Amino acid sequence: MPGIIARNFDTADETRPFEGGKGRLDLLHTDQGPVGRAVFEPGWRWSQHVKPIAGTDSCQAAHTGYVVSGRIKVVMDDGESGEAGPGDFISIEPGHDAWVVGDEPCVTLDWTGFGEYARPA
Repeated sequence: MPGIIARNFDTADETRPFEGGKGRLDLLHTDQGPVGRAVFEPGWRWSQHVKPIAGTDSCQAAHTGYVVSGRIKVVMDDGESGEAGPGDFISIEPGHDAWVVGDEPCVTLDWTGFGEYARPA
């Protein structure tokens, strides 16, 4: 195993498009597990653009990640809500909806929740 590995999301191992052309997930498969970069386009909402793929009532992935650009709002099934933007670390438990806030794409990196994310049920 090499001591240094550098990979680029622009040449991801797998790309999963979201419904309606509202973005995509670029996934790298690593020895430490999957790492993903999601590009959520303006107007993207989990309940509209990923729910039909996932087949669940709300997002059931736990996320640990970082917001590179744009803004995202997350609302938990119990009503708790929060918003994150550039430079923010995020930790989100399963059971939520989320959507892009504003006119800029929201780009996030996630190293725990994107392995099965937006994979057809």
